[in-house]
Amino acid sequence: MTVRVDHLVTSGTFSLDGGTWDVDNNVWIVGDGAEAVVIDAAHDADAILRALDGRTLRAIICTHAHNDHIDAAPALAARTGARILLHPDDLPLWKQTHPDTAPDGELTDGQVLTIAGTDLRVLHTPGHAPGAVCLHAPDLNTVFTGDTLFQGGPGATGRSFSDFPTIVDSIRDRLLTLPPATVVRTGHGDSTTIGDEAPHLAEWIARGH
Repeated sequence: MTVRVDHLVTSGTFSLDGGTWDVDNNVWIVGDGAEAVVIDAAHDADAILRALDGRTLRAIICTHAHNDHIDAAPALAARTGARILLHPDDLPLWKQTHPDTAPDGELTDGQVLTIAGTDLRVLHTPGHAPGAVCLHAPDLNTVFTGDTLFQGGPGATGRSFSDFPTIVDSIRDRLLTLPPATVVRTGHGDSTTIGDEAPHLAEWIARGH
């Protein structure tokens, strides 16, 4: 079967450091007609289940552990039997949202996850969060960047567990080395390409945080 990327937008809140904001999140589903993985189970397990449309869910992959990206993960896992995967450096953030539930497995830099014959390579890209990861799918000409890279700039680094120089290093060393035509599918907002974002790196550094 042909592998495809399905896109779902869910709405909820993001909370950290005593503040709460309304947010819309991108949920990405990668797979074929029989099986899939979910990248970032945000806000609404029911909506994600509907989008899966009966497919077997093999894994719930967390790009990082801010609550708006993981709040629906345990409920989705309970209803599908899928394993939740998270980089261990983000466990302190995970425990803020789910103190009584742990992820089922770890993501590590260079790890390859395969779904429906398509490889997703884990790239550890700290900065927005210590355990932030991106997922590069060469066969799909795509990288799923969570909140590491958006259209027009890097993810926010003004809150706890984040660091601007670190996210710039991650983008420069791990993402801008990908082919320029690679489609960047983000955690919020519109998609872009590596080639479109590359010229902005010097501006990000000059602007600071």
